[in-house]
Amino acid sequence: VLLGALALLARPPVGAPPALKTWPAVGGALEFFGGPMKLFAKGYAQQGQVWTVSVLGKRITMLLGPEVSPHFYKAQDTLMSQKEVYEFNVPTFGRGVVFDVDHKVRAEQFRFFAETLKPHKLKTYVGMMVKEAEDFFKAFPDECEVDIHAKLSELIIFTASRCLMGREIRETLFDTVYKYFHDLDNGMQPISVFFPYLPIKAHRTRDKARAALAKIFSDVIQARRARGSDEPDVMQGFMDARYKNGSGMTDDQICGMLIAVLFAGQHTSSVTSTWTSLFLAANKERCLEPLLEEQKKVVAEFGEELNYENLQQMDGLYRAIKESLRMHPPLIMLMRYAHKAFDVTDKDGKTYTVPKGDICATSPAYAMKLDHVFTDPLKYDPDRFAPGREEDKKAFSFIGFGGGRHGCMGENFAYLQVKTIMSYMMRNFEMELVNPKDFPEPNYDAMVVGPRTDGGKTMMRLKRRKLLV
Repeated sequence: VLLGALALLARPPVGAPPALKTWPAVGGALEFFGGPMKLFAKGYAQQGQVWTVSVLGKRITMLLGPEVSPHFYKAQDTLMSQKEVYEFNVPTFGRGVVFDVDHKVRAEQFRFFAETLKPHKLKTYVGMMVKEAEDFFKAFPDECEVDIHAKLSELIIFTASRCLMGREIRETLFDTVYKYFHDLDNGMQPISVFFPYLPIKAHRTRDKARAALAKIFSDVIQARRARGSDEPDVMQGFMDARYKNGSGMTDDQICGMLIAVLFAGQHTSSVTSTWTSLFLAANKERCLEPLLEEQKKVVAEFGEELNYENLQQMDGLYRAIKESLRMHPPLIMLMRYAHKAFDVTDKDGKTYTVPKGDICATSPAYAMKLDHVFTDPLKYDPDRFAPGREEDKKAFSFIGFGGGRHGCMGENFAYLQVKTIMSYMMRNFEMELVNPKDFPEPNYDAMVVGPRTDGGKTMMRLKRRKLLV
């Protein structure tokens, strides 16, 4: 009787998307926390592109595929917003920034970040990225076996910290700041999404790290202001930024913005550079060799210097990185909160009304492997994006950086970062998988999806050599 009553309570509104068949009350939560990708596959097989599952009393409506995504990505914040579903980030980012402010203030803060990513700024950052890569790989022996995921994650945090947080942090405070960022990272547990203030050890350590970072950044900011310096990094951009009313951000808010930017950029770039290197090493003849020829052509035409202009010539490398993102995007889910009901029509012509108050979600990891969108979607095939094929030409087919109103502003920065690192590696090392028959699977148990590293799956053999032109 109780189960029957619960089933009646869970009945969806008239015209709403079909509900996924699970055990009443707890079934959706058990399946969600047991592995979202399995849940998405089950839902797609049962109900298609649009369906709803109840998780801990919240209705989550999934929208899988480009046909059902336009409203999700294009709607104004007053209709579909991020704030309600991403407020769990507030303890990490801090008060007064990003998901702790209304959409108008958040739009201004995103404008501050956009100002730091204009082409003339990106040109400066590339020089910093190249210097970090040169110094990092210089320490490698002529032949070595390394965990490429661990090493590239380390290099990415070096380059990101130099470009974002600045010279002082990178040169004198990096080890301390890195430790605190690691504590923030570990404070982002799956349970944090629903209970961000739960008094557990990971959250207590997170909060101490956030307070310590605020003090460190404030000291650097105050020192810069005292000497009147003007540094070429994102921190300086945030220090100089002004709202429309003429006010600036507090030191703590600048710290929060830097944390948010580093969280977004570091994970995406480290995971994507790792997957790109692994895929290229696993597909030498089909994928790596054409890119080596591309590098030779760029060097012959523009010289050996890696700079902003030269990196723009590497279309093949761009497609290889993009395909890595399609295969294994770092985020399993993107979410919005529906402030108003809306209609959505799937590829078969069925129309549903998503109720006001639903959490709407899509999965880049699942949606970018739909076989009606991409040919042979489980195959690593960078040329699917080449002129003549362009399998991503339908809007919201490729969502590796989200899309629409809230597409990732750091997309160009991320491509430059990964292009720089991959170009340096291809020009200076032969790359070979240590365990070519045991290619890693994505680790869907993690908040940010990288490759599984157990059993040496991400071990790579590097042999120093100069790419001959």
